[in-house]
Amino acid sequence: MEVALEEARAARDRGEVPVGAVAVAGGRVVGRGRNRLQEDQDPTAHAELLALRAAARALGSWRLLGVTLYSTLEPCAMCAGACVLARIERLVYGAEDPKTGMSGSLAVIPQDPRLNHRVDIVRGVLAAECGELLRAFFRDRRGLSDTPTSG
Repeated sequence: MEVALEEARAARDRGEVPVGAVAVAGGRVVGRGRNRLQEDQDPTAHAELLALRAAARALGSWRLLGVTLYSTLEPCAMCAGACVLARIERLVYGAEDPKTGMSGSLAVIPQDPRLNHRVDIVRGVLAAECGELLRAFFRDRRGLSDTPTSG
């Protein structure tokens, strides 16, 4: 999770919502990702998806059997679905996302019995640190939004 937090800080430093993710297989990092929605102008450039894509390239397979994905924030529907489709073994996340989280808060897509694969989930790892990084980012953003802007 510490490596995922490094990725989240890198996202923050580039003006992105600070979410980071890493994919681990056999005790080594095989994929890293940080939010890049603004940078790439891509609504799918979530940290988790980028980490899964990097892991698939590194392992030479879209089937990420035996992979654990660490994310600083509870995955959304898109990312939770990608975890299932990639067949990862375990999802570990830090902060809960009560507004869009689909891995425990609003629903639990990775463990839905109607799907063809279920992912083990570990919640709340370094949750305070992950959550504070997000809260500080949005506090700073709200402070900036006090000044009128065009558009």
